[in-house]
Amino acid sequence: QEGSLCAQHCLNNLLQGEYFSPVELSSIAQQLDEEERMRMAEGGVSSEEYRTFLQQPSVNMDDSGFFSIQVISNALKVWGLELILFNSPEYQRLGIDPINEKSFICNYKEHWFTVRKLGKQWFNLNSLLMGPELISDTYLALFLAQLQQEGYSIFVVKGDLPDCEADQLLQMIRVQQMQRPKLIGEEAAQSRDQRLSRSDVDQATEVNHPFDGTGMLDEDEENFQRALALSRQEIDMEDEEADLRRAIQLSMQGSRRSELSGSVPQNVPQSSHSSHTDSISSEELRRRRQAYFEKQQQQLQQQDQTPNLQDKATLSSSTPEPDAGGDMSEDDMLQAAMNMSLESVRNHLNSEEEK
Repeated sequence: QEGSLCAQHCLNNLLQGEYFSPVELSSIAQQLDEEERMRMAEGGVSSEEYRTFLQQPSVNMDDSGFFSIQVISNALKVWGLELILFNSPEYQRLGIDPINEKSFICNYKEHWFTVRKLGKQWFNLNSLLMGPELISDTYLALFLAQLQQEGYSIFVVKGDLPDCEADQLLQMIRVQQMQRPKLIGEEAAQSRDQRLSRSDVDQATEVNHPFDGTGMLDEDEENFQRALALSRQEIDMEDEEADLRRAIQLSMQGSRRSELSGSVPQNVPQSSHSSHTDSISSEELRRRRQAYFEKQQQQLQQQDQTPNLQDKATLSSSTPEPDAGGDMSEDDMLQAAMNMSLESVRNHLNSEEEK
C-alpha cells in the first residue's frame, strides 16, 4: 500500500485486477460532491446552510487518498455489485451463513480492506499485509465477529464478481499457509531494532575496551585477564630464578673440580677476589665470559695452524704473562665468577632468614 489509498487497493483486491486508479476514484468523489452541492442549492444559494456547506471540506475524499463508502459503492455499481451492511437487521433476518457468501469489505475509521473467497478457501486481502492471509472456514465467523468487536463496519458484497486466474486455480487445489504474513514495515522495524541493539552493544564494548578488541563486557572476565597476566609474570620470574639456581650449581660444581685438581692459583687472597667481584656487575661478568670463550676459540684455531710442537713451544714462551695491574687472567675470571655466585647464594640465604 502507498499512502492512504487503501480504498483503491480494497477494490482492486476484491476484483483481482488493476481496475481503479486514484484519478478515477477522485472523479467519482467529485461527482458525488457536485450532486450534494446541487441538492443543498435547492434550499437557496443565499441560505446559511448552503454557505456553510461550501466552506466545509469534501466528505467523500481528502488529500491523503481516503475515499468514503459512497465512492466505493458507486465504483462497484459499474460491475453490478451491491454493498449490504453485515450486521443490519435486514441482512440478519436472512440468516445467511458467512461461509456461503463470496466476499466482504471491512472498514475501520479510514482503512478499507477485502475478505474474499478464492476457489474454496477464504483469504484476508488486507493491503497492509505483505501477502494474503489464509482464513479457515471454521475461523471465518470468529474473524468477522472479532472485527465487529474492534469497531469495524462490515459490508457483504452481493453480485457476481468478475472471473480471475486465482479463483480458477484454487478451484482445483487447496493451499496451506505455515506462517501468517507480517504487516508492511514490521520486518523492517524488527531489523532496525536489531541493528540498534547491536549498535548499543558495540558502543558498550568500545566504552569498556576502547583500545583492545576483546569485546568482553563482564567484570569477571576482566579480573580473569588481570590474574592471567600476573600469573604469567610470576612464571617468568620463577623461570629466571630457576636459571639462576642452575648457574649457581654449575659454578659450585666447577669450583669443587677446580679445588680437587689444584689448578686454581692460591697466591691471590680471598678477600681481594671478593672485593673485586663485588665491584663487577653481572653484565660485565657476562661480557668477560664471552671474551673468555672467544679467546679459547682463537687459541684452538691457532693450534690448528701451528706446524709442529716446536712452534707451539715458541708461541707459548713468547706469550707475555698477564700484568698484575692489567686485565684479569682466565683463571681469575673463573674464580671471580664462582665467588660472585657464592656471594649471591649467601645474600639470598641472608635475606630469606631476615624474612
